[in-house]
Amino acid sequence: MKKMNLVFILLAMMVLAACSMEAPGSSSEDSSGGSGEKAGDYKIGFSVSTLNNPFFVTLSEGAEAKAKELGAKLSVVDAQDNASKQASDVEDLIQQGVDMIMINPVDSEAVAAAVESANSANIPVITVDRSSAGGEVVSHIASDNIAGGEMAGEHLLSLVGEDALVAELEGVPGSSAARERGEGFNNVAKDSMEVAAKQTANFNRSEGLSVMENILQANPDIKGVFAHNDEMALGALEAIEASGKDIIVVGFDATDDAAKAVKDGRLAGTIAQKPKMIGEKALETAVQSLKGEKVEASIPVELELIKE
Repeated sequence: MKKMNLVFILLAMMVLAACSMEAPGSSSEDSSGGSGEKAGDYKIGFSVSTLNNPFFVTLSEGAEAKAKELGAKLSVVDAQDNASKQASDVEDLIQQGVDMIMINPVDSEAVAAAVESANSANIPVITVDRSSAGGEVVSHIASDNIAGGEMAGEHLLSLVGEDALVAELEGVPGSSAARERGEGFNNVAKDSMEVAAKQTANFNRSEGLSVMENILQANPDIKGVFAHNDEMALGALEAIEASGKDIIVVGFDATDDAAKAVKDGRLAGTIAQKPKMIGEKALETAVQSLKGEKVEASIPVELELIKE
């Protein structure tokens, strides 16, 4: 009887030992045995300035592809180039309780309040392609727009020559992209070309067309044009071709339509920003930050001049 009791005691001890070897909290931890969240647990909101522009469509697709690769949940919202709508969209994302908000601002000044709202809700923010004039941002992912503007200016100068009359089509007033591309272009133009006309067309193709028509009427001797993005450049090109004039146009973004126009010899050049890479890098940086990894405050994406 004593032997039987001893056997039962030994069996009980073995069962208890086996239980104690099971990973603690195994029912609630992730499959890797760690206690941290998986990328699939992260909810990331992405407010895009507009999905009516091929550049930002490609940028958001890059972010979506990287989110799928990493297993994160990404919600993309379209601000439709409206700063007020973007502010409302960001508030909605805050109410949804997302873990991170990526913002591609319509207007760098106007978006500051939305960034500050996210800060108050303890939701980290990453800015993409365009910066915010206020609030705390974990990281800013973009090309160097000043360098890109200089690259465009130097290319235009090489084609029109010293002291040529040129025009500049500006992007959305208040956006960092418009401000910085214009700064870079004028760094080159101020000592080498005469900027006879400078007018906003809000990064829009149809406005680029109408603005260019007005510029041609007032300045018939224009030899070249720099547009802050390809949509405006392509609109300006339509106006120029309709006028029968031979005017050199350089754009910015290297969208598919612009790249084809360069290949066809219609557009003199465009600055490639690589939007897919910007979107991928933004999403990747968001996940790294949420995992507690250190990320750089500014992450540049290289530029390239596309020409014939």
